[in-house]
Amino acid sequence: MRNTEDDVPQPETSSLENLLHETRSFPPTPEFAAQANAQPGLYAEASAGRLAFWAQQATELLTWKTPFTETLDWSGAPVARWFGDGILNAAYNAVDRHVEAGHGDRVAIHFEGEGGDTRTVTYADLQREVSRAANALAALGVEKGDRVVIYLPMLVESVVAMLACARIGAPHSVVFGGFSADALRSRIADAEAKLVITADGGFRRGAASPLKPAVDEALEEREGEPATTVQHVLVVRRTGGDVAWTEHRDVWWHEALESADVRHEPVWVDAEHPLFILYTSGTTGKPKGILHTTGGYLTQAAYTHRNVFDLKPESDVYWCTADIGWITGHSYVTYAPLINGATQVVYEGTPDSPHRGRWWEIVEKYGVTILYTAPTAIRTCMKWGEDIPAQFDLSSLRVLGSVGEPINPEAWMWYRRVIGGDKAPIVDTWWQTETGAIMISPLPGVTATKPGSAQVALPGIVADVVDDEAHSVPNGGGGYLVLSEPWPSMLRGIWGDLERFKDTYWSRFEGLYFAGDGAKKDEDGDIWLLGRVDDVMNVSGHRLSTTEIESALVSHEIVAEAAVVGAADDTTGQAVVAFVILRGEHADKAATPEGSDEVQLTLRNHVAKEIGPIAKPRRILVVPELPKTRSGKIMRRLLRDVAENRTVGDATTLADSSVMDLISAGLATPGASSED
Repeated sequence: MRNTEDDVPQPETSSLENLLHETRSFPPTPEFAAQANAQPGLYAEASAGRLAFWAQQATELLTWKTPFTETLDWSGAPVARWFGDGILNAAYNAVDRHVEAGHGDRVAIHFEGEGGDTRTVTYADLQREVSRAANALAALGVEKGDRVVIYLPMLVESVVAMLACARIGAPHSVVFGGFSADALRSRIADAEAKLVITADGGFRRGAASPLKPAVDEALEEREGEPATTVQHVLVVRRTGGDVAWTEHRDVWWHEALESADVRHEPVWVDAEHPLFILYTSGTTGKPKGILHTTGGYLTQAAYTHRNVFDLKPESDVYWCTADIGWITGHSYVTYAPLINGATQVVYEGTPDSPHRGRWWEIVEKYGVTILYTAPTAIRTCMKWGEDIPAQFDLSSLRVLGSVGEPINPEAWMWYRRVIGGDKAPIVDTWWQTETGAIMISPLPGVTATKPGSAQVALPGIVADVVDDEAHSVPNGGGGYLVLSEPWPSMLRGIWGDLERFKDTYWSRFEGLYFAGDGAKKDEDGDIWLLGRVDDVMNVSGHRLSTTEIESALVSHEIVAEAAVVGAADDTTGQAVVAFVILRGEHADKAATPEGSDEVQLTLRNHVAKEIGPIAKPRRILVVPELPKTRSGKIMRRLLRDVAENRTVGDATTLADSSVMDLISAGLATPGASSED
């Protein structure tokens, strides 16, 4: 395998330091442990025969049209085949079989609009809607294997659209509704999508936010670029706002479904049939289309959902606050909860609209028992004060989950005490878009949880922390998180680029999947995640590529060069900080405080247009030079020191070590930087 500097994470040992020592521990209560789905013997069972263990999970948790006889084929490593000769359908497993089992009247989704409008959808309702949508897609020419891009807010229709694609064997690619037209266009082009499903808009912070204009712009003919492959755009009416309309291409969702049959025979596919492509940031600037297939992905998603959250489908009300545009929304909103027959809440809006108690109001209203959210949200609620959740009855909550980034112990303790009433166990989960499902997490009825630690690999998963030579580090040591055995929900590649898949994930350590995260083992051998060791930032739980933001900055006429880093932020985890060199003719624009403010505003708005508001730099620093190694690699570690106001570290490997003095001197002058 070739090893490219552009695409393979380049770990830096300094980013693996962790000075945190945590001694607090919270064992499950005897009452919780006694009723838990996952018991201590699950670890031994998985260790005794890992493949037999996964075969058992696949058999018990899913319904197969044709049972599999082969659990794993790893002969084509690093591309795995799990349950390869089995045949099934994801939508049938998520919907129809529950109706057939007599659970058609069970609520599948409690939908809560931001403005307070509600909708209750049973499994029987969901079966009719998904069947109608599948028939509507087929009537528009979508067939097994065709790709469908979904660009929607958090609606019932969003879940229905994903399941309808799965029902006909058409891989979906969901694009987060906050992404720009250009980001959407690049994903449509890479997937060669045949159809786009969008909405007129959604509601956010009390106002209608349009979506369809971005689709129209993404599909415009552009000089020098090939025409898109999209034949139709299916539009959900949500806000009722005016929308531009392209005859023969655009179709209203409600009209297409009204005329569609409520019955639809699922398209049965083999276990390795592509289920979805989900684009994640790549360090070369080009988004990576992470490919997940059907049987293995559904098995591990359902298994982890049942055991990590101790789900009791007959009595629990589950709520994952993630958007369907991210992997958490795929695995733990659309697929796993429905496969497990759960009742869940889907909420359209933000935590602070129309008031800062909105989430806790929803927990009280529906009697939510399991809540899965991001540390960013928890820290934000901490900042608002505990008097807000204190106004609501949160006593129904019995399990709390954390996802998206490492959670600091202070936020963990606040989450447990204020939201969980000092009794609900917290499952701090580690996984990725690429892993498909949770990999490392406490089991709530087994593990004595530690604030801030994901702790141990789940039964059936083999993870380790290794040093630069791929040797397992001792307890107390830090290094790189790796996975040493294939797992059912693992990515099957990067869409259309097998070599990039191998280079990105498998070339750093031979025979090991390198997750791109630093980690340490504490004295008990429990795992603590230390964040990314490459140059992908985690802002409010969203992974953003520095290179994509740098490319957006440099595309502006006044910028000659840019480097972006993630700086620690108490609320969002990391904030985007950009260092830019202005083109010669524009070099004086930031010479005054007023000019610097204008440059910052211009460039922040430019990034928002090119990528989306989530990528706007919090701070932009105009500098005379950037620190680079002799090979031309920007030393972002040194820029992070500057961004976080630390003493600048070792600069001896720079081609010109005086650059850091120039940057420091430049930032000391008026107008060199500005900040919100």
